[in-house]
Amino acid sequence: MSYDTQVPPAAAPQVMRNGLGTAALILGIIGTLSGLVPLFFWLAGILGLIALILGLVARGRVKRREANNKGVALTGAILGLAALVLSVVGAVITFTAVSDAVDELDKAVKDAAPKDPSASPKAKAPAGDAGKKDKGAGLADGDTSVYDDDVKVTVSDPKPYTPGEYAVGHTKGNTAYQVTVVIENGGKEKFDTALVSLSATAGNDGVASEQIFDDKVGTGFEGTIMPGKKATITVAFDTPKAAKNLTVEVNPGFTYDASQWELKLG
Repeated sequence: MSYDTQVPPAAAPQVMRNGLGTAALILGIIGTLSGLVPLFFWLAGILGLIALILGLVARGRVKRREANNKGVALTGAILGLAALVLSVVGAVITFTAVSDAVDELDKAVKDAAPKDPSASPKAKAPAGDAGKKDKGAGLADGDTSVYDDDVKVTVSDPKPYTPGEYAVGHTKGNTAYQVTVVIENGGKEKFDTALVSLSATAGNDGVASEQIFDDKVGTGFEGTIMPGKKATITVAFDTPKAAKNLTVEVNPGFTYDASQWELKLG
């Protein structure tokens, strides 16, 4: 008698589901590298979060023996977490830099914009007898206009001036007069003279008087005036021959009010 023996078929080998661990590792690497560049913080955050989730899910598969790439899954999760941390750091750096840039831009715009006249340094009443004058009245020769920041401007009595042979700004038949302008810095901060401007009009009709430039006059204020120091220049203006008065206006700078001196000629 013979017996047939049947051997049961061998069980098919279980296929390991390692895809999630591998994906977590790849995304974790890319996310971490992106996090090293602050501007890519958003990409690092997205990839880091996905890598962390995939790495944790892959670890679960390893525990259930559905996958055997424990090290890959763990590394992917760690890199995902690192990418998230770098994304937060990158976001802080980026937003801080943008905020600083906006502040600097706002400051530059405010500095360039015309100032509110009410915020400009005002001229105090000049010292001495002239102090009884209204602020809007013209100052006399030798009077000093004192501003709120203790910048002081003084204009001297005009004197006849003979322009040089190659003078610019002088018209034949007109009369030239020179005045001395002194700026004293009585404040605590250095004063920049770059924006100091001077102009003049002559006669009762207020005809514009050209400033004369030659080898002796015409050079304006230069550099800065330190606290407690002063600077002096001589300027000359061209006036009609019949003019009896000269109005000299000095503006110490963009944020200051101009002051005027009513000077008698002749």
